[in-house]
Amino acid sequence: MTTLKSGSVVFENVRKDFGTFTAIPDLSLTIEPGNLVTLLGPSGCGKTTTLRMLAGLEHPTSGRILIGGKDVTMLPAHERDVSMVFQSYALFPHMSALDNVAYGLESSGFNKKEARERAEDGLVQVGLEGMGHRLPAELSGGQQQRVAVARALVLEPQVLLLDEPLSNLDARLRRKVRTDIRELQQRLGFTAVYVTHDQDEALAVSDRIVVMKDGKIAQSDTPQNLYDEPVSAFIADFMGEANVISCEVIEQVGDLATINVGGLQHKLNSKRAKVGQAKLAVRPGAVTLNPDTDTGLGGEILTTAYLGDHVEYEVETPVGNFFVIDHAVERFLSPKTTVSLSFRNRGLALIDG
Repeated sequence: MTTLKSGSVVFENVRKDFGTFTAIPDLSLTIEPGNLVTLLGPSGCGKTTTLRMLAGLEHPTSGRILIGGKDVTMLPAHERDVSMVFQSYALFPHMSALDNVAYGLESSGFNKKEARERAEDGLVQVGLEGMGHRLPAELSGGQQQRVAVARALVLEPQVLLLDEPLSNLDARLRRKVRTDIRELQQRLGFTAVYVTHDQDEALAVSDRIVVMKDGKIAQSDTPQNLYDEPVSAFIADFMGEANVISCEVIEQVGDLATINVGGLQHKLNSKRAKVGQAKLAVRPGAVTLNPDTDTGLGGEILTTAYLGDHVEYEVETPVGNFFVIDHAVERFLSPKTTVSLSFRNRGLALIDG
């Protein structure tokens, strides 16, 4: 299992109703072969329903789903060339890691010898060589997750589906396992559709992130573009916190816009700017607090919170309150300190209201 076949995924005007409730009103989405695309959004946004329709566990009310160019809209799950890694891992507790990985192969018609050889290779691919004899209870959470991934990959699906695969792991282990999954996907080149509600997880593993809201695509883009160029207040706040304030675009030259925020002028890159009133999303880390000058946007510190490697401030200004993250922990500013605010070059975006 050195390389895997990878297939495209296409949703064409897919709708899904549950009785009188419409979970997905009209979804059109294309995933290119060999990409890892994450469906991201809050609970109830439709991401899991979308994944289940792709897996064949639910069928659309209307529209088409294609995998590798083949219409699979009404095919049952076992006739689709996909494998799924579940949130719970779904490992058989009485079977060894090797037997868990081989189980799907034997069920698919492979003889026992070939199934075990492929299973052993699968464990090697996920970094579990020599651990095939262990029961799931003898493995860490991260190792169990890798067994589940190996079991899915040995079937050589066109598309690997991952449903909240790291939610049962603690924070430190999540960071390691998400790195392992991303490295494995890039090395083997398979297509993957990944569902999570965790923004950091999505940013870390994805070629592209599809942010969903109310069953619709709110924005689909690369991780960097989603963070740096959100198209709405919802995206700006969901993909990391943001201060959303009013501003005025006073000039637009090429991709460079000049804005006025309460008397403070600032230039930023923006292809979407139009001269006139606008909304500006400002990341908490994009604000610089200057206690000894009045050349920026005036403000007063309301609250402070020391968190070890950074200090969090709430600052009152004439254009609204700002949540600010400052990594200059050696300079701790007390409440009621008068400050002026200025903006860094990165972390600002003009958005739709």
